[in-house]
Amino acid sequence: MSGSTARGGNGSTGGSQATVSYSERLYLSWWAWPVPLALGASLGATVHLGYPGLRAWLPYVLILLTVAAALVLLGRTRILLITNGEGGSASPEPVLHVGAARLPARYLGDIEVIPRGAKRTALGPELDPAAYVVHRGWIGPALRVHLTDPADPTPYWLFSTRRPHRLAELLRSAAPASPATPSTQATQDGQPAEE
Repeated sequence: MSGSTARGGNGSTGGSQATVSYSERLYLSWWAWPVPLALGASLGATVHLGYPGLRAWLPYVLILLTVAAALVLLGRTRILLITNGEGGSASPEPVLHVGAARLPARYLGDIEVIPRGAKRTALGPELDPAAYVVHRGWIGPALRVHLTDPADPTPYWLFSTRRPHRLAELLRSAAPASPATPSTQATQDGQPAEE
């Protein structure tokens, strides 16, 4: 498979300096932390009732640390758009990173911004089972990036992002221009090319 696959790709930078054009971490919002922590404290109190004495504090520490670690792990997913190369030199193409997946810009196709209201449809009846999906329920909008790699069975990536319009604009500028067909090419004097 090519480097655009959702399960891999080499993602190498070829030794050139990398520039991050876009970076976002899909962390869990602060308002979602109190309920799991309260439930963890409640579970710790339940265990404490059964084991009084010196070891009474142990369930609180273990359970609350486990809950906090789980909440932090939920926010580990990152979205990056990396541009390789130094200054104005000819450099390798940009690469989109979503979680562990990498997509070189040469495989970028149509890019759709999916608002919060349409996300349910995009993840339900419209969802292709072969699509690469990174969904976070606490993030409203999403982005659907269609792939143009004929060797990749993944038709598109669908992923949550807090700033879909900004990322879509950056991806559109990073995508290579589609080659013109002979009928749309013009000669240097502005006249249409002959076929």
